Amino acid sequence: MRAVVQRVSRASVTIDGKVRGEIGNGLLVFVAISHSDNSEIMKWMCHKLVNLRIFSDEEGKMNKSVLDTDGGVLLVSNFTLYGDAHKGFRPSFIKSAPPEISKPFYESMVLHLKENYPIQIASGEFGAMMDIELVNDGPVTIIIEKEVE
Repeated sequence: MRAVVQRVSRASVTIDGKVRGEIGNGLLVFVAISHSDNSEIMKWMCHKLVNLRIFSDEEGKMNKSVLDTDGGVLLVSNFTLYGDAHKGFRPSFIKSAPPEISKPFYESMVLHLKENYPIQIASGEFGAMMDIELVNDGPVTIIIEKEVE
């Protein structure tokens, strides 16, 4: 699983002119699922995301998590995170799991976050063409990856 995490002061996902999900202060997370991902990796990633200390404390140091700041998480599926452009100019996406695997996996990740963490959780829609609007805070962008060991 691969995630690109951006600290934001606000973010939203719009589909067909309608806002599907939005948050204020928090994390915009683009996530891609690989063929080898499993529920343990998904739970690890969720735990990592909500506990990632990239928000400023009273001294201006990145020492607080989205849980500490009562922020939100906007989770957006994005298979292109596994795009490999080492050869040629057209990326290959063979490391990304196909939709029949990644869609239920993504949906279970959204559900796991909602059921296990007392913060606002919003999401995009798997496979939809989405307009993402965000205001980076910092900017702070972190890439997190977890594979089967």
